[in-house]
Amino acid sequence: MSLAELLPAVVKTSYLVAATLFLLGLQRMASPLTARSGIRWAGAGMLIATFATLFLPGLHNVTLMLLAIVIGAGLAWVWGRQVPITDMPQMVALFNGMGGGSAAAIGAVELLRYSELFGRDTSNWSASAIADLAARQPGKVTLALAVVGALIGAVSLTGSIIAWAKLDGRMDKRYTFPGQQWLNAAVALVAVALGAWAVWSLQMPTVIAFFLAALALGVLMTLPIGGADMPVVISLYNAFTGLAVAFEGYVLGNEALIIAGMMVGAAGILLTRLMAKAMNRSIKNVLFSNFGGGGASAQEISGSQKPIEAGDVAAMMAYAERVVIVPGYGMAVAQAQHKIWELTQRLLDRGVKVKFAIHPVAGRMPGHMNVLLAEAGVPYDLIADMDDINPEFPNTDVSLVIGANDVVNPVAKTDPASPIYGMPILDVVSSKNVVVIKRGKGTGFAGIENALFYADNTRMLYGDGAEMASALVGELKALDGGGH
Repeated sequence: MSLAELLPAVVKTSYLVAATLFLLGLQRMASPLTARSGIRWAGAGMLIATFATLFLPGLHNVTLMLLAIVIGAGLAWVWGRQVPITDMPQMVALFNGMGGGSAAAIGAVELLRYSELFGRDTSNWSASAIADLAARQPGKVTLALAVVGALIGAVSLTGSIIAWAKLDGRMDKRYTFPGQQWLNAAVALVAVALGAWAVWSLQMPTVIAFFLAALALGVLMTLPIGGADMPVVISLYNAFTGLAVAFEGYVLGNEALIIAGMMVGAAGILLTRLMAKAMNRSIKNVLFSNFGGGGASAQEISGSQKPIEAGDVAAMMAYAERVVIVPGYGMAVAQAQHKIWELTQRLLDRGVKVKFAIHPVAGRMPGHMNVLLAEAGVPYDLIADMDDINPEFPNTDVSLVIGANDVVNPVAKTDPASPIYGMPILDVVSSKNVVVIKRGKGTGFAGIENALFYADNTRMLYGDGAEMASALVGELKALDGGGH
């Protein structure tokens, strides 16, 4: 058997090895303890698949492909090392959008190629030439999958860009206008109709119009979605990207794209469902109800916010039996995770039982707080999820909330008129004492007042998260007689 005959089998075998590494890597990403090695396994699979693809028979422009890979990998490496943890959700949204855009580009190239090939005037062609052209025409199923993949990928591209702009503060959290949902539905119908006509006619103007409609749909879908729904939106567009890649993999006959795309799509769909469940909302509700829109709760919040000094907080925690720390996005902004871990270590040394409580949608993307705490060296066995920790709050002496807001807001259970009503929350208000570290009196990402801050058992420690954490560490040192 010649090398040319052997290469296709080697490539397909490499794809199988890569798919196995993808699956094992995805499995290991399910736990923070093994997530780092899971990423390496999946990365190794991607390297193998990419390298094997370069040996596909009949491949052209290999030099340009290698140049694009080097440039893209270099930029991603530099950016990945420089981006702060607070900007990680924005980077994830952008990179996810690039994946969707790549899938859409594959569909565009294939459709435009077929359009140019089969849109020619064949009136003067010979019968044999027409027969040869007909034999090269792809099946309608292949064309339909190319259109579906391109539609999903284009929506993921522009939708992810809008999500990035909202997360990065470059755009208002919501942008609505009368009749917006009807316009969205109309644009979606137009995109589907143009896609169907493109499959049938393979006319270049129709293909171009289809892509313009698909790109517009991604923008219009994401504009009215509130900031509080961004974790769900990011997960959903991640699933879109995976499905788009899988469809385009079928069009190209590339097994690696099909397998990787289906894994990403399935994982994204499961994650989206988990995030929606954590917020007690359906995916339909996220996309079509303008959640997180701000405004005041219908119920009046009585009482006032009561300040406290760092020394008093340190004494409360030092002599407590149980302490629960609830981190949120504000802790990431303040880069306070390392000082909070130092504070935790001092409490543990005093015999205080300390746990970290993580809400499934804390931060601005799924797992944001877990990554932040892992970066600071917090052991995984000290981290508890919402369902496990909620029954423990009534027996908790002090709950320290740093940077979290909407995920601890009691109105989610008490005020049917609230935009976050029905969303499961951390029952911090049930603790014997609550201390909230907060820079000021602003609202959370959903734009509503937090009744927890006005509760009788809550005290407010105003200031920067890192500075207040340092102050608490200093006060504990003083209580310990200045020991280290």
